[in-house]
Amino acid sequence: MTERPAGRPPAPRRRAWLAALAWRAGQRIASGIARPGAGAPVLATWARSTWARSTLAMLGLCLLGSLPAAAEDPPIRIKVVGGLASVSQYVRYEEPFWTERVPGLTNGRVQAEIAPFDRSGIRGQEMLQLIRLGVVPFGTVLLALAAADEPELNAIDLPLINPDIATLRETERLWRPRLEQLLHDRYGVELLAIYTYPAQVMFCQKPFGGLSDLAGRRVRVSSVGQSELIEALGATPVVTPFASIVSSIRAGVVHCAITGTLSGNAIGLQEVTTHVSRTAISWGASIFAANERAWLALPEQARAAIKQGLAGLQQDIWDGAAQETEDGLLCNAGRPECLAGTRGQMTIVEDRPEEQQRRRQWLTNTVLPAWVQRCGADCADTWNSIMGKARGIYAKTD
Repeated sequence: MTERPAGRPPAPRRRAWLAALAWRAGQRIASGIARPGAGAPVLATWARSTWARSTLAMLGLCLLGSLPAAAEDPPIRIKVVGGLASVSQYVRYEEPFWTERVPGLTNGRVQAEIAPFDRSGIRGQEMLQLIRLGVVPFGTVLLALAAADEPELNAIDLPLINPDIATLRETERLWRPRLEQLLHDRYGVELLAIYTYPAQVMFCQKPFGGLSDLAGRRVRVSSVGQSELIEALGATPVVTPFASIVSSIRAGVVHCAITGTLSGNAIGLQEVTTHVSRTAISWGASIFAANERAWLALPEQARAAIKQGLAGLQQDIWDGAAQETEDGLLCNAGRPECLAGTRGQMTIVEDRPEEQQRRRQWLTNTVLPAWVQRCGADCADTWNSIMGKARGIYAKTD
């Protein structure tokens, strides 16, 4: 008969005991969020919600996953917070991956439940902090929102640096090691994938040949970086909810709007605007990340399978973003190749060599200085060591 160390409960009881310990630790995390120094007070109410408590309970199951699995062990059940609801990234890719593919990848060992963050009582600006605290063990973080607290995170998707998907892929490859280091060192978070939404482009009521023609117009924007760029062009940025874009153009509140090619088509922009640019202003990058303790609590084989699956998911999402961007342009222009949208009669504004040179100037003289002012001199040094060397575009520190 194998001896057991004194005071150590039998294996089944030990697993229950560890789960109970994890639950009590999670309760301390939730109650501690509102204390000074323990996290943002605004998160306290959410942390005590039903979703948060059930998520914290899941941590106990994750700990069980680190023990040797017996034949009768139940599957490890994890909760995942995904991206925006009702868009293809979530509906076509994220949700099926976690609910259908992950159980298969892990031979049934891991069962996942996923909900979009904007239908889970979570503000996008809080996602990274919630993952850091372990309240959300696995989640999608929109970098433009997280950049309000950590401007360096959105360096990958600053306005004008990625005019097309090929350039964005290269930027992601260059920045990924830095993002991994930043998230690990400052947040205790494991970067598992980087996603992108389709290109955000310019729609206008009246003809334009490039961004330099927008001076004097009012333009719908959705981020600080876009606002800074539009001001530099001599135009007026107007922050407008997505659902209000068409009505704002009809009412003359704005003359142009930055939004996705296909999402703009879905709300009817092809009916109230005449010209759309092919060149991306920005994209809407996001990351999928895990609290490191929750991630490491999963069995090693499960982690390897999920990580490999996420690499495929990232590729699928990027391919989908490229396809949607092009399909949106085809539909807005009324081309017969249009697949998913409503055919319009818009003119596609193609890129020109002189616009490429102007973009470089705006990036150097406006976008980067404003970002460095928010982010600090260290960010300029990081940018120069990565993008300066790769593309010859340098951020000034004075």
